[in-house]
Amino acid sequence: MSELVIVQRLLLIAVLAGCIGYERERHGRAAGLRTHILVGLGSCLIMLTGLHLKEAMQGTVDIDPTRMAAQVVSGIGFLGAGTILHDRASVRGLTTAAGLWAVAGLGLAVGSGFIFAAVAATVIMLVTLFALRRLDRQIRRERSQEPRA
Repeated sequence: MSELVIVQRLLLIAVLAGCIGYERERHGRAAGLRTHILVGLGSCLIMLTGLHLKEAMQGTVDIDPTRMAAQVVSGIGFLGAGTILHDRASVRGLTTAAGLWAVAGLGLAVGSGFIFAAVAATVIMLVTLFALRRLDRQIRRERSQEPRA
């Protein structure tokens, strides 16, 4: 893989993750723009490293780059868990935690060259975060106005 492709992929994930982080930042969440970019870059770099090792060791050692990726998928859960707060009857931070996990997935996709899927997933994530926010609030309002049994 050329150095230009590596830089392109790292820049792309910074933009994609930044879009998700921007939405979180706009709403005052602890994990915002910088955190999302760093998670995306880190996961992209891990995937690129796995691919580089596979290429560098070809013929001498059998390397599976998905093994490193699998550790990102499980490891990011610990970071996400730190964003979840339980306060009496409510839980906050679940969307941010899910966003961090999804951004890690974007990083793995971009790092592996699955660019179309990463861009499409980013668009769907942004629609989910921006457009569905109103629907979510409306559902919560309606639910709070229902008589309790």
